[in-house]
Amino acid sequence: MATPSTLSLFLFSFSFSVVVVVFASGVIAQSLPPPRQDGFVYTDHPVDSDTVVLEAFLDPVCPDSRDAWPPLKQALQHYGPRVWLVVHLLPLPYHDNAYVASRALHIVNSLNTSATFHLLEMFFKQQERFYNDQTKNMSRAAIVNSIVKFAAQVVGNSYYSSIASGFNDPQTDLKTRVSFKYSTSKGVYATPSFFLNGFLLPDAGSPIDYNGWRRFIDPLIAAQGQRL
Repeated sequence: MATPSTLSLFLFSFSFSVVVVVFASGVIAQSLPPPRQDGFVYTDHPVDSDTVVLEAFLDPVCPDSRDAWPPLKQALQHYGPRVWLVVHLLPLPYHDNAYVASRALHIVNSLNTSATFHLLEMFFKQQERFYNDQTKNMSRAAIVNSIVKFAAQVVGNSYYSSIASGFNDPQTDLKTRVSFKYSTSKGVYATPSFFLNGFLLPDAGSPIDYNGWRRFIDPLIAAQGQRL
């Protein structure tokens, strides 16, 4: 017959084993590749071996991400279908509301993909509303409600209930986590960061101006024999 101390040790060991198995199962489930490639595609056009692939890692409440966006858009307009952009969200932990804002973008993207970048741009334009100091006296629920209202005003008030319910959907939380994990798996730790044809560009965390984009991309286009 087991002594009390032996029984206690057995129960502790069993409980610990169960916790480890459950935790490991959760880690394995979350570490599996997602069913779809992460990121928001800026313009849906055919991609071939000559297309220059640009990946941007942005935080919707990061001032440097905000400043990087206009010259990036200008470069995309210049190159047209020769450059293909996908944006990945990396909500930085020291931007208190970055995760909620990123989740809102995933929710809106699932409802209307044509509205995703409009919302991202509005986050950039009205970013100060969601800075740490401006929301330090607000509860988490109040911040979520504020972002739901903000997103609905941007993409259409008819989406209000769908955006609000999206914050109760664990899939939108998972998508936001996947974006974060994808970013860190690529070694990205700062926003904005950019990969061009799979290679990290220098000066991560700093915006690139229009002339900078021309210096990076023009030689790639020229090497393919295309006219600039």
